[in-house]
Amino acid sequence: MLDRTAIAARIPHQGDMCLLDTVRDWNASIIQCTASSHRRTDNPLRNDAQLGIAAGIEYAAQAMALHGGLLADSSQPPRQGYLASVRSVNFHTLRLDDQPADLLVEAERLSGDANQVLYRFAVSAAGQLLLDGRAAVILDAGALA
Repeated sequence: MLDRTAIAARIPHQGDMCLLDTVRDWNASIIQCTASSHRRTDNPLRNDAQLGIAAGIEYAAQAMALHGGLLADSSQPPRQGYLASVRSVNFHTLRLDDQPADLLVEAERLSGDANQVLYRFAVSAAGQLLLDGRAAVILDAGALA
C-alpha cells in the first residue's frame, strides 16, 4: 500500500492538489485508491463552498496518472499525461463533499500504446457509485506533433 507521500512522489500534483491518500491495490490493468480530501473545506476544487461531482473526474485522472507512474520504468523521468477526452460519464449524485465515507477511486486500463491510453474509471463511497466513465490520456502530447 502506498501512502500520500509516496503518491505525491509519482504524480505532478503536489500540496493540496494531491487528492489521493492511499493505493489499496494495483497491477498492470487496474488501480484502486482512497481519498478523504473531498471532505476538506480547503479542497482546491471547491466552488461556492461545495465540491461538485464533476471534480470526481480529477480524482480519477490522478489515479490514472499514478497508475502510469507505477507502470513506468523507474529509471526514466515521469511522462506528462493530458486528458484528451472523457466519454460516457455518468453522474449518480450532485456533490462529493457531502459523502461522509472515504472515496474509492478506481481506474482500469482498457487499451493503449506508448503515446495514448484508454481508461475506464469509477468513484464510489460506502459501496455507492458516484460517477463513472471513460477517459483517453495522451502521453507527451508534444512528441506527437
